[in-house]
Amino acid sequence: MPTYQDLSSLLLRQRTLWSFFFLLILSVSGFAQQPSRADQMNDEQIIEFYQRAQASGLTEMQIEQAAMSQGYTLSDIAKMRQRMAKIRQQQSTRPGQFQGDTLINRTQQGLLSQRPYPLNDSLNPFRRDTVRRPYIFGSNLFKGTTLTFEPNLRIATPRNYVIGPDDELVVEIYGNSSESFRLPVSPEGSVRMLNLAPIFVSGLTIEQAEQRIVGRLRQAYQGLNRPGSGTYATVTLGNIRSIRVTLVGEVVTPGAYTISSLATAFNALYLAGGPNPETGSFRDIQVIRNNRVIRTIDLYDYLLRADKKDDIRLLDQDVIRVNDYGVRVEMLGQVKRPAIYEVKPGETLKNVLAFAGGFTDRAYTFSITLRRNTPRELRISTITQEQIATFVPQAGDRYTVGEILNRYENRVQVTGAVMRPGDYALGDDISSVRSLLGKAEGLRKDAFLNRAVLYRERENMDLEAIPFDVGRLMRNETEDIPLVRQDSLHIYSVRDLREPYYVSIEGAVNRPDTISYVANLTVADLIALAGGFQEGATPTRIEVARRIREDTTTTTGRETVQIFQFSIDRSLNLQPAEARFLLKPFDVVYVRTSPRYELQQNVAVFGEVMHPGNYAIESRSERISDILRRVGGLKPEAFLPGTRFSRRGVVIATDLGAILQDPGVPGNLLLEVGDSIIIPKRPETVSIQGAVLNPSTVGYTQGFSFRDYVTQAGGYTDNARHKKAYVVYANGLKDRTKRFLFFRKYPKVEPGSRVIVPFGPLTDERRLTPGERISLISVVGTMTVTLTTVILNLIRTF
Repeated sequence: MPTYQDLSSLLLRQRTLWSFFFLLILSVSGFAQQPSRADQMNDEQIIEFYQRAQASGLTEMQIEQAAMSQGYTLSDIAKMRQRMAKIRQQQSTRPGQFQGDTLINRTQQGLLSQRPYPLNDSLNPFRRDTVRRPYIFGSNLFKGTTLTFEPNLRIATPRNYVIGPDDELVVEIYGNSSESFRLPVSPEGSVRMLNLAPIFVSGLTIEQAEQRIVGRLRQAYQGLNRPGSGTYATVTLGNIRSIRVTLVGEVVTPGAYTISSLATAFNALYLAGGPNPETGSFRDIQVIRNNRVIRTIDLYDYLLRADKKDDIRLLDQDVIRVNDYGVRVEMLGQVKRPAIYEVKPGETLKNVLAFAGGFTDRAYTFSITLRRNTPRELRISTITQEQIATFVPQAGDRYTVGEILNRYENRVQVTGAVMRPGDYALGDDISSVRSLLGKAEGLRKDAFLNRAVLYRERENMDLEAIPFDVGRLMRNETEDIPLVRQDSLHIYSVRDLREPYYVSIEGAVNRPDTISYVANLTVADLIALAGGFQEGATPTRIEVARRIREDTTTTTGRETVQIFQFSIDRSLNLQPAEARFLLKPFDVVYVRTSPRYELQQNVAVFGEVMHPGNYAIESRSERISDILRRVGGLKPEAFLPGTRFSRRGVVIATDLGAILQDPGVPGNLLLEVGDSIIIPKRPETVSIQGAVLNPSTVGYTQGFSFRDYVTQAGGYTDNARHKKAYVVYANGLKDRTKRFLFFRKYPKVEPGSRVIVPFGPLTDERRLTPGERISLISVVGTMTVTLTTVILNLIRTF
């Protein structure tokens, strides 16, 4: 019996349906007398009513039934469908509009391909895992978000797809007639279209449903899908339904899941988080349908061979059970994929190695170390190459593949002065030193033939050196030396046994340098390599310094080097005499400079002179007075007492007026490169600095004395040292305060001077006032009288 809620829902649905068609009738009521109502509606109105109908939750079948009950004919409804098909076709390229392709428009209700829960701990990035957890092969397959195994809704309709409630079938009629129907499958498993009787399609495949629907449509379209009829129909899958599957056993999150009817077993496993890595099996996963196991999934087939034969499509009420794992073993060391692997019955260690990708390039394949659990403790075993194919793993086994040793079983080496140094294989072709040198294509021309060394490894792995005469060995004058594994032969070069040969050139050449020695090199050749003579070079004074070696017959015993002097043509033309003197290793060639040749050396004169600028020093005896004559004289504004003479950035006090009057005074210095003379205008200020109350700069006043300027600065401070006051004049000269008996003579102050009063040490001492002096004398007198009286009384007593 229907409940109150069912009756209310039905009444509301009917009210929505009638209100929609009431609006439809009102919108076209002005065209009621026209032959066709559909022809009087524009595209915008059709789209608007279609969207309103979808928003109201009405199906196309309900809309058509309501329209026919209001007097609309099948022809009107067909024209409306044709108009909608054209609108969809025109707007197929616009984003967000209706699509004519049923694959593009195929949708799935809800986000069925997303996990309803987070797999990872949100605080995991902040936790520090200190426990070693070996990687379980396959455990990351269902942890990511990039591989969800989500079914592709845009594939062609599977021909073996079984239709069920909530599926949507799309019927396209083309040819002489053009129609399109989207038929939802009701909960009872039937579809309806036009005014035809319901068609039951639940449980049928797409092919079976197409035959049944076409058969029913022949009541409205004669000869449909028959040869010569000109009208054809196709049935495809539109929106797909969802199904419920259950995952139990050792999965991360067991439970019931709503998934797409196109979903597969892998998609369901992804939604549940996959097998539990701690306890679940990755190779024994059962798909149960109607209480019968229809498929056992082995994920290793997909992981190792990309074989998806077990990824079958699920049906409603299917159950996926993940069983407990059986045997797990750990493979470590020099394999390509170290991890924990699951082993099925009948598999051997060879299969486990295949799971791990095989050995690496540096794997020690002769044997594998096994650590196996026993009922009481652990046991170590060694598995040889021959046992790998038949060895049966047990639960808890740990296999470790070692790394090959960093040594060679048949290597010998040759280095040094041979044509092809390197590593060689000890064998039939190479068994002795002579055969090894033959494989190395012989000795180089610079090989030192008197001695070579063969390094050999002893039994305790220490090295020993075996010297021999390689020249005699190559001439068959001595016995050959047999080689053993790890022998290393070194042939010396004559260059290894001597200091590197070079020659040097210094002095007046363009590029003084030290170059490698070349035989038959002459002095002129070396000068050419150095870029030739400089402008001031003297070709007639060239010296060569040579080391004294064994020959000392031509020396007196006190010389450290031999000196050779000679001259060379400045144009470096070849001379017959050159062949008689060849350079030897370590010779040093000196090219002298002309004694009167010098680069221009400048001094600077600026300020109130007629021609300021840089002036070259004419001779080594040129002085300040000489350069002042070359500047063309002084300007009228020049202030000679303020002239500043600087050398290397340091001001040297000079009296330029005295120098001009008498060039013989000691202050007339010799000029050096970089000297500068600045003659200023007459300054009009005097600076008072140091221990005054108001250090300042005041204008120069004719007739003012030293004390007058100190007074203008506020006078002395309490700790001023009057006796040490001095004046610094504009030219850098200084004058201090002088004292004769009780008289002080202060220095004269000139324009531009600086009056400086030094500071004395700060003390807390001060002079006593007259009253304080009288009080102190009275206290001392009283104490003296008292002390005298006491002494006299003591004398009388005794």
